[in-house]
Amino acid sequence: MDPTSSAGSNPKPMSAPTRSHLLTHGLKNFLSKPAISHPEKNFTVNLYNAEQRANMSAQSGSTGFPKTSDAPGEHFEPRQTATSEDYTPDPSKSIQLSPPRQRLVDDIIALYSCQPTVERVKRYTSDCVYDDQFVYANDRYKMAGQWFALPKLFKASINESYQVIRSDDEMIQFKNRQSWTFRLIPKTATITGLVSLSLDPATKDSEFMQIKYHKDQANDKDYSHEGLGFTFKKWQADNVVKHMDAPELKEFELDKSAAKEHVRKYGTGTEEGQAPKQDFTK
Repeated sequence: MDPTSSAGSNPKPMSAPTRSHLLTHGLKNFLSKPAISHPEKNFTVNLYNAEQRANMSAQSGSTGFPKTSDAPGEHFEPRQTATSEDYTPDPSKSIQLSPPRQRLVDDIIALYSCQPTVERVKRYTSDCVYDDQFVYANDRYKMAGQWFALPKLFKASINESYQVIRSDDEMIQFKNRQSWTFRLIPKTATITGLVSLSLDPATKDSEFMQIKYHKDQANDKDYSHEGLGFTFKKWQADNVVKHMDAPELKEFELDKSAAKEHVRKYGTGTEEGQAPKQDFTK
């Protein structure tokens, strides 16, 4: 979540690196004003989205996530390696989302853009996991600390573009391009990554969908959850929130006792580490 390690001395924006540097609709949609005013268009959009979800499921294969919300976030981790390090989004190819799914993605983009709110952090279940190059937060309290810390670290964060490449009952996945401007140095870093949002089974068909596991990858390999790098990721998430004074964090204090399991370790971030290879360049 914190791309500070890519900071340098060049005050101009960088081109997007290719290595690691730094959201179904139901009855309410059919009864909405646009649906009533344009029933044919609404039907076409619903049909398109259903077909896309079916196609994505068929192409990517079931990940074997639990079908209920009882299991903690660790059970919803997507594992994947890529055939390319290039996650540059092409918005013209982005999958069209239903309104609830689009609102979920909008909220996540707003969080990346240093606009945290209590409501947006509630997009995650209390037992969620956030996992990127720099952070491993295994409950919503720790995650809230990360999101509310971003505006203190960055003067600005702008979403340049994104491309939804998967949307089905298990997951919403998109390529993301984000520019981060640091507070203490005249530097803007533009980062591309693959964002995977594993959906909470209990809310995946609701108006307010929630996330069980949020993974952000910036290179072709997945995370092994081992070694000094992971030790730092876990330490950072465990401790940053302890030093935050944002009053909004009180909303999530009870989440510290959310169900969680020991970190799952894989030995490697390659296919041998249970991370099947996929082609995200199409």
